[in-house]
Amino acid sequence: MSDHSPTTIAQPIFAGVLASIVGFASSFAIVLQGFAAVGATAEQAASGLFALTLAVGLLGIVLALLTKMPITIAWSTPGAALLISTGMVEGGFPAAIGAFIAAGALIVVAGLWRPFGRAVSSIPMPLASAMLAGILFNLCLAPVRALSEMPLATLPIILIWAIALRFARLWAVPLAVLATGLIIGLTTPLPEGALNAIWPAPVLIVPGFSLDAMVGIAIPLFVVTMASQNIPGLTVLRSNGYAPEVRPIFISTGLVSMVIAALGAHLVNLAAITAALCAGPEAGADKTKRYIAVVSGGIFYIILALGAGFAAAFVAAAPPLLIEAVAGLALMSSLAGALMGAMADDDLRLPAIVTFVTAASGLTIFGIGAAFWGLVAGGALLALLRIERA
Repeated sequence: MSDHSPTTIAQPIFAGVLASIVGFASSFAIVLQGFAAVGATAEQAASGLFALTLAVGLLGIVLALLTKMPITIAWSTPGAALLISTGMVEGGFPAAIGAFIAAGALIVVAGLWRPFGRAVSSIPMPLASAMLAGILFNLCLAPVRALSEMPLATLPIILIWAIALRFARLWAVPLAVLATGLIIGLTTPLPEGALNAIWPAPVLIVPGFSLDAMVGIAIPLFVVTMASQNIPGLTVLRSNGYAPEVRPIFISTGLVSMVIAALGAHLVNLAAITAALCAGPEAGADKTKRYIAVVSGGIFYIILALGAGFAAAFVAAAPPLLIEAVAGLALMSSLAGALMGAMADDDLRLPAIVTFVTAASGLTIFGIGAAFWGLVAGGALLALLRIERA
Protein backbone atom coordinates (compact mmCIF):
# COMPACT_ATOMS: atom_id res chain seq x y z
CA MET A 1 0.00 0.00 0.00
CA SER A 2 1.37 3.42 -0.94
CA ASP A 3 2.08 5.96 1.78
CA HIS A 4 -0.30 8.28 -0.07
CA SER A 5 -3.11 5.78 -0.53
CA PRO A 6 -6.67 6.99 0.13
CA THR A 7 -6.90 4.84 3.27
CA THR A 8 -3.69 6.29 4.71
CA ILE A 9 -4.88 9.85 4.14
CA ALA A 10 -8.56 9.32 5.01
CA GLN A 11 -7.94 8.03 8.53
CA PRO A 12 -6.08 11.11 9.84
CA ILE A 13 -8.54 13.42 8.03
CA PHE A 14 -11.48 11.76 9.76
CA ALA A 15 -9.69 11.77 13.13
CA GLY A 16 -8.98 15.50 12.81
CA VAL A 17 -12.56 16.41 11.92
CA LEU A 18 -13.81 14.26 14.81
CA ALA A 19 -11.38 15.97 17.20
CA SER A 20 -12.58 19.43 16.17
CA ILE A 21 -16.25 18.48 16.55
CA VAL A 22 -15.65 16.97 19.98
CA GLY A 23 -13.44 19.87 21.08
CA PHE A 24 -15.93 22.55 20.01
CA ALA A 25 -19.18 20.87 21.05
CA SER A 26 -17.81 19.75 24.40
CA SER A 27 -16.87 23.17 25.68
CA PHE A 28 -18.15 26.15 23.67
CA ALA A 29 -20.95 26.67 26.22
CA ILE A 30 -18.35 26.78 29.02
CA VAL A 31 -16.35 29.39 27.11
CA LEU A 32 -19.42 31.58 26.55
CA GLN A 33 -20.40 31.27 30.21
CA GLY A 34 -16.89 32.22 31.27
CA PHE A 35 -16.89 35.39 29.19
CA ALA A 36 -20.35 36.35 30.46
CA ALA A 37 -19.29 35.74 34.08
CA VAL A 38 -16.49 38.32 33.83
CA GLY A 39 -18.74 40.93 32.25
CA ALA A 40 -18.88 40.31 28.49
CA THR A 41 -22.01 41.25 26.57
CA ALA A 42 -23.53 38.65 24.23
CA GLU A 43 -21.83 40.37 21.26
CA GLN A 44 -18.44 40.42 23.02
CA ALA A 45 -18.79 36.76 24.03
CA ALA A 46 -19.61 35.79 20.42
CA SER A 47 -16.59 37.77 19.22
CA GLY A 48 -14.37 35.99 21.75
CA LEU A 49 -15.62 32.55 20.71
CA PHE A 50 -15.11 33.43 17.04
CA ALA A 51 -11.53 34.61 17.69
CA LEU A 52 -10.70 31.52 19.76
CA THR A 53 -12.10 29.07 17.21
CA LEU A 54 -10.36 30.77 14.29
CA ALA A 55 -7.05 30.95 16.20
CA VAL A 56 -7.21 27.28 17.21
CA GLY A 57 -7.73 26.26 13.59
CA LEU A 58 -5.14 28.53 11.98
CA LEU A 59 -2.37 28.05 14.56
CA GLY A 60 -2.87 24.28 14.56
CA ILE A 61 -2.52 24.19 10.76
CA VAL A 62 0.63 26.34 10.80
CA LEU A 63 2.40 24.35 13.54
CA ALA A 64 1.45 21.00 12.00
CA LEU A 65 2.72 21.98 8.55
CA LEU A 66 5.95 23.48 9.90
CA THR A 67 6.84 20.57 12.18
CA LYS A 68 5.09 17.67 10.41
CA MET A 69 3.91 16.65 13.89
CA PRO A 70 0.33 16.43 15.22
CA ILE A 71 0.68 19.50 17.49
CA THR A 72 -2.97 20.04 18.35
CA ILE A 73 -4.13 23.44 19.61
CA ALA A 74 -7.19 24.11 21.76
CA TRP A 75 -8.64 26.87 23.87
CA SER A 76 -8.25 26.72 27.65
CA THR A 77 -11.44 25.04 28.90
CA PRO A 78 -10.15 24.98 32.50
CA GLY A 79 -9.37 28.67 32.01
CA ALA A 80 -13.00 29.31 31.01
CA ALA A 81 -14.13 27.38 34.08
CA LEU A 82 -11.86 29.61 36.17
CA LEU A 83 -13.60 32.68 34.73
CA ILE A 84 -17.01 31.29 35.73
CA SER A 85 -15.87 30.70 39.31
CA THR A 86 -14.07 34.06 39.55
CA GLY A 87 -16.85 36.29 38.25
CA MET A 88 -16.67 40.01 37.68
CA VAL A 89 -13.50 41.81 38.74
CA GLU A 90 -12.87 45.51 39.30
CA GLY A 91 -12.83 47.17 35.89
CA GLY A 92 -15.27 44.71 34.30
CA PHE A 93 -14.62 42.91 31.01
CA PRO A 94 -11.90 45.36 29.83
CA ALA A 95 -9.90 44.49 32.97
CA ALA A 96 -10.43 40.78 32.20
CA ILE A 97 -9.07 41.43 28.69
CA GLY A 98 -5.99 43.01 30.28
CA ALA A 99 -5.59 39.87 32.40
CA PHE A 100 -5.87 37.67 29.28
CA ILE A 101 -3.06 39.68 27.67
CA ALA A 102 -0.93 39.35 30.82
CA ALA A 103 -1.52 35.58 30.98
CA GLY A 104 -0.50 35.25 27.32
CA ALA A 105 2.63 37.30 28.04
CA LEU A 106 3.52 34.96 30.91
CA ILE A 107 3.31 31.98 28.54
CA VAL A 108 5.63 33.80 26.11
CA VAL A 109 8.07 34.43 28.98
CA ALA A 110 7.86 30.74 29.93
CA GLY A 111 8.98 29.93 26.39
CA LEU A 112 11.72 32.56 26.18
CA TRP A 113 13.23 32.35 29.65
CA ARG A 114 14.09 28.80 30.63
CA PRO A 115 14.46 29.45 34.41
CA PHE A 116 10.93 30.86 34.51
CA GLY A 117 9.61 27.87 32.58
CA ARG A 118 11.37 25.54 35.01
CA ALA A 119 9.95 27.47 37.98
CA VAL A 120 6.42 27.05 36.63
CA SER A 121 7.06 23.36 36.03
CA SER A 122 8.28 23.04 39.63
CA ILE A 123 4.83 23.90 41.06
CA PRO A 124 3.85 20.50 42.52
CA MET A 125 1.38 18.87 40.16
CA PRO A 126 -0.89 17.72 43.03
CA LEU A 127 -1.37 21.35 44.10
CA ALA A 128 -2.05 22.52 40.55
CA SER A 129 -4.48 19.63 40.07
CA ALA A 130 -6.17 20.40 43.39
CA MET A 131 -6.62 24.05 42.38
CA LEU A 132 -8.22 22.94 39.12
CA ALA A 133 -10.46 20.49 40.98
CA GLY A 134 -11.60 23.26 43.30
CA ILE A 135 -12.45 25.46 40.31
CA LEU A 136 -14.42 22.65 38.65
CA PHE A 137 -16.21 21.32 41.73
CA ASN A 138 -19.07 23.83 41.94
CA LEU A 139 -19.55 23.75 38.18
CA CYS A 140 -19.95 19.97 38.30
CA LEU A 141 -22.72 20.35 40.90
CA ALA A 142 -24.85 22.14 38.29
CA PRO A 143 -26.42 18.96 36.79
CA VAL A 144 -27.68 18.00 40.27
CA ARG A 145 -29.06 21.49 40.91
CA ALA A 146 -30.71 21.51 37.49
CA LEU A 147 -32.22 18.07 38.11
CA SER A 148 -33.80 19.45 41.29
CA GLU A 149 -35.20 22.62 39.68
CA MET A 150 -35.85 21.50 36.07
CA PRO A 151 -36.23 17.70 36.21
CA LEU A 152 -38.19 17.22 32.97
CA ALA A 153 -35.62 19.13 30.90
CA THR A 154 -32.50 17.90 32.71
CA LEU A 155 -33.16 14.17 33.14
CA PRO A 156 -33.11 13.32 29.39
CA ILE A 157 -29.79 15.16 28.99
CA ILE A 158 -28.19 13.26 31.88
CA LEU A 159 -29.57 9.92 30.64
CA ILE A 160 -28.25 10.48 27.10
CA TRP A 161 -24.85 11.47 28.52
CA ALA A 162 -24.70 8.37 30.77
CA ILE A 163 -25.83 5.92 28.07
CA ALA A 164 -23.36 7.38 25.59
CA LEU A 165 -20.59 6.97 28.17
CA ARG A 166 -21.36 3.26 28.16
CA PHE A 167 -21.55 2.73 24.39
CA ALA A 168 -19.74 5.65 22.70
CA ARG A 169 -17.68 7.47 25.32
CA LEU A 170 -16.15 9.96 22.90
CA TRP A 171 -19.59 11.17 21.84
CA ALA A 172 -21.09 11.46 25.34
CA VAL A 173 -20.66 15.22 25.71
CA PRO A 174 -21.46 16.16 22.08
CA LEU A 175 -24.66 14.09 22.29
CA ALA A 176 -25.56 15.76 25.60
CA VAL A 177 -24.97 19.15 23.96
CA LEU A 178 -27.15 18.11 21.00
CA ALA A 179 -29.92 16.96 23.36
CA THR A 180 -29.68 20.24 25.25
CA GLY A 181 -29.94 22.16 21.98
CA LEU A 182 -33.05 20.22 20.95
CA ILE A 183 -34.74 20.75 24.31
CA ILE A 184 -33.94 24.46 24.30
CA GLY A 185 -35.06 24.76 20.68
CA LEU A 186 -38.40 23.16 21.49
CA THR A 187 -39.05 25.09 24.69
CA THR A 188 -37.26 28.46 24.38
CA PRO A 189 -37.83 30.79 21.42
CA LEU A 190 -34.82 32.82 20.31
CA PRO A 191 -35.21 36.51 21.17
CA GLU A 192 -36.32 38.88 18.43
CA GLY A 193 -33.42 39.81 16.18
CA ALA A 194 -31.24 36.90 17.35
CA LEU A 195 -31.06 35.47 13.82
CA ASN A 196 -29.36 38.66 12.70
CA ALA A 197 -26.43 37.70 14.97
CA ILE A 198 -25.82 34.30 13.34
CA TRP A 199 -22.70 35.49 11.51
CA PRO A 200 -19.77 36.44 13.75
CA ALA A 201 -19.16 40.15 14.21
CA PRO A 202 -15.70 40.74 15.74
CA VAL A 203 -15.78 43.38 18.47
CA LEU A 204 -12.59 45.27 19.32
CA ILE A 205 -12.23 45.79 23.09
CA VAL A 206 -9.79 48.26 24.64
CA PRO A 207 -8.08 46.46 27.55
CA GLY A 208 -8.04 47.79 31.07
CA PHE A 209 -5.68 46.81 33.86
CA SER A 210 -6.41 46.33 37.55
CA LEU A 211 -4.60 44.57 40.38
CA ASP A 212 -7.70 42.46 41.08
CA ALA A 213 -7.73 41.15 37.51
CA MET A 214 -3.98 40.54 37.40
CA VAL A 215 -3.93 38.50 40.62
CA GLY A 216 -7.43 37.04 40.43
CA ILE A 217 -7.48 36.10 36.74
CA ALA A 218 -4.09 36.41 35.01
CA ILE A 219 -1.96 34.36 37.42
CA PRO A 220 -4.47 31.52 38.06
CA LEU A 221 -5.32 31.43 34.33
CA PHE A 222 -1.64 31.06 33.46
CA VAL A 223 -1.04 28.35 36.10
CA VAL A 224 -4.19 26.39 35.21
CA THR A 225 -3.43 26.55 31.48
CA MET A 226 0.17 25.41 31.95
CA ALA A 227 -0.70 22.66 34.43
CA SER A 228 -3.87 21.27 32.88
CA GLN A 229 -3.31 21.91 29.16
CA ASN A 230 0.28 22.56 28.08
CA ILE A 231 2.09 20.02 30.27
CA PRO A 232 -0.46 17.19 29.67
CA GLY A 233 -0.48 18.13 25.97
CA LEU A 234 3.28 17.67 25.79
CA THR A 235 2.94 14.37 27.66
CA VAL A 236 0.41 13.10 25.09
CA LEU A 237 2.75 13.98 22.23
CA ARG A 238 5.78 12.38 23.89
CA SER A 239 3.87 9.23 24.82
CA ASN A 240 3.01 8.81 21.12
CA GLY A 241 6.62 9.16 20.02
CA TYR A 242 6.88 12.89 19.21
CA ALA A 243 9.43 15.25 20.73
CA PRO A 244 8.53 18.79 19.63
CA GLU A 245 10.62 21.78 20.67
CA VAL A 246 8.72 23.44 23.49
CA ARG A 247 9.89 27.05 23.02
CA PRO A 248 8.15 27.78 19.66
CA ILE A 249 4.91 26.27 20.93
CA PHE A 250 4.77 28.40 24.08
CA ILE A 251 5.86 31.57 22.27
CA SER A 252 3.37 31.16 19.41
CA THR A 253 0.39 30.25 21.62
CA GLY A 254 1.22 33.09 24.01
CA LEU A 255 1.56 35.68 21.24
CA VAL A 256 -1.61 34.55 19.48
CA SER A 257 -3.46 34.69 22.81
CA MET A 258 -2.30 38.27 23.35
CA VAL A 259 -3.53 39.28 19.88
CA ILE A 260 -6.97 37.65 20.06
CA ALA A 261 -7.55 39.04 23.56
CA ALA A 262 -8.44 42.33 21.87
CA LEU A 263 -11.46 40.53 20.35
CA GLY A 264 -12.61 39.18 23.72
CA ALA A 265 -10.80 35.81 23.78
CA HIS A 266 -8.74 34.23 26.55
CA LEU A 267 -5.95 31.67 25.95
CA VAL A 268 -5.11 29.12 23.29
CA ASN A 269 -2.72 26.34 24.23
CA LEU A 270 -1.74 22.74 23.55
CA ALA A 271 -4.71 20.40 23.48
CA ALA A 272 -4.70 17.57 25.97
CA ILE A 273 -7.80 15.40 25.35
CA THR A 274 -8.33 15.94 21.61
CA ALA A 275 -4.55 15.71 21.11
CA ALA A 276 -4.82 11.99 21.82
CA LEU A 277 -7.14 11.62 18.81
CA CYS A 278 -4.72 13.37 16.44
CA ALA A 279 -1.46 11.95 17.82
CA GLY A 280 -2.58 8.41 18.60
CA PRO A 281 -3.40 5.30 16.53
CA GLU A 282 -6.88 6.68 15.75
CA ALA A 283 -5.13 9.03 13.28
CA GLY A 284 -3.53 6.15 11.38
CA ALA A 285 -0.71 3.66 11.71
CA ASP A 286 1.83 5.89 9.95
CA LYS A 287 3.10 8.37 12.56
CA THR A 288 4.62 10.60 9.90
CA LYS A 289 1.16 11.29 8.43
CA ARG A 290 -0.73 12.06 11.65
CA TYR A 291 -0.07 15.78 11.32
CA ILE A 292 -2.71 15.65 8.55
CA ALA A 293 -5.28 15.14 11.32
CA VAL A 294 -4.40 18.53 12.81
CA VAL A 295 -4.60 20.19 9.38
CA SER A 296 -8.04 18.73 8.60
CA GLY A 297 -9.25 19.52 12.12
CA GLY A 298 -7.93 23.07 11.77
CA ILE A 299 -9.85 23.58 8.52
CA PHE A 300 -13.03 22.36 10.20
CA TYR A 301 -12.42 24.69 13.16
CA ILE A 302 -12.28 27.60 10.70
CA ILE A 303 -15.67 26.50 9.35
CA LEU A 304 -17.03 26.22 12.91
CA ALA A 305 -15.81 29.75 13.66
CA LEU A 306 -18.43 31.07 11.23
CA GLY A 307 -21.13 29.68 13.52
CA ALA A 308 -19.88 31.39 16.68
CA GLY A 309 -22.53 34.13 16.50
CA PHE A 310 -25.37 31.62 16.33
CA ALA A 311 -23.90 29.59 19.20
CA ALA A 312 -23.70 32.69 21.38
CA ALA A 313 -27.27 33.81 20.53
CA PHE A 314 -28.61 30.32 21.24
CA VAL A 315 -26.84 30.02 24.59
CA ALA A 316 -27.91 33.53 25.60
CA ALA A 317 -31.57 32.60 25.01
CA ALA A 318 -31.35 29.36 26.98
CA PRO A 319 -32.16 28.88 30.69
CA PRO A 320 -28.80 29.51 32.42
CA LEU A 321 -29.14 26.52 34.74
CA LEU A 322 -29.59 24.15 31.80
CA ILE A 323 -26.45 25.49 30.12
CA GLU A 324 -24.60 25.15 33.43
CA ALA A 325 -25.84 21.55 33.69
CA VAL A 326 -24.45 20.47 30.31
CA ALA A 327 -21.23 22.35 31.07
CA GLY A 328 -20.98 20.43 34.36
CA LEU A 329 -21.41 17.13 32.54
CA ALA A 330 -18.70 18.17 30.07
CA LEU A 331 -16.32 18.89 32.95
CA MET A 332 -16.92 15.68 34.94
CA SER A 333 -13.99 13.84 33.38
CA SER A 334 -11.74 16.86 33.96
CA LEU A 335 -12.78 16.94 37.62
CA ALA A 336 -12.09 13.21 37.98
CA GLY A 337 -8.64 13.60 36.43
CA ALA A 338 -7.84 16.63 38.59
CA LEU A 339 -8.89 14.81 41.79
CA MET A 340 -6.78 11.80 40.86
CA GLY A 341 -3.79 14.06 40.22
CA ALA A 342 -4.36 15.90 43.50
CA MET A 343 -4.40 12.68 45.54
CA ALA A 344 -1.60 10.89 43.70
CA ASP A 345 1.24 11.70 46.13
CA ASP A 346 0.85 10.61 49.77
CA ASP A 347 3.24 13.29 51.03
CA LEU A 348 1.37 16.08 49.25
CA ARG A 349 -2.16 14.84 49.91
CA LEU A 350 -2.96 17.15 52.82
CA PRO A 351 -1.62 20.34 51.16
CA ALA A 352 -3.56 19.31 48.05
CA ILE A 353 -6.79 18.95 50.06
CA VAL A 354 -6.23 22.40 51.60
CA THR A 355 -5.73 23.78 48.09
CA PHE A 356 -8.89 22.04 46.89
CA VAL A 357 -11.23 23.16 49.67
CA THR A 358 -9.93 26.73 49.55
CA ALA A 359 -10.29 26.95 45.77
CA ALA A 360 -13.79 25.42 45.97
CA SER A 361 -14.91 27.71 48.81
CA GLY A 362 -15.55 30.83 46.75
CA LEU A 363 -13.33 32.79 49.13
CA THR A 364 -12.50 36.35 48.04
CA ILE A 365 -9.91 38.50 49.84
CA PHE A 366 -8.90 41.94 48.58
CA GLY A 367 -11.03 41.21 45.52
CA ILE A 368 -8.81 38.22 44.64
CA GLY A 369 -10.60 34.95 43.88
CA ALA A 370 -10.41 31.58 45.59
CA ALA A 371 -8.27 29.84 42.94
CA PHE A 372 -5.26 31.99 43.79
CA TRP A 373 -5.75 31.66 47.55
CA GLY A 374 -6.09 27.91 47.20
CA LEU A 375 -2.64 27.69 45.66
CA VAL A 376 -1.26 30.04 48.33
CA ALA A 377 -2.84 28.06 51.19
CA GLY A 378 -1.68 24.68 49.90
CA GLY A 379 1.80 25.98 49.11
CA ALA A 380 2.13 27.55 52.56
CA LEU A 381 1.14 24.30 54.29
CA LEU A 382 3.55 22.34 52.11
CA ALA A 383 6.38 24.73 52.98
CA LEU A 384 5.54 24.47 56.70
CA LEU A 385 5.51 20.67 56.63
CA ARG A 386 8.84 20.55 54.83
CA ILE A 387 10.44 22.93 57.37
CA GLU A 388 9.07 20.78 60.17
CA ARG A 389 10.61 17.65 58.65
CA ALA A 390 13.93 19.36 58.13
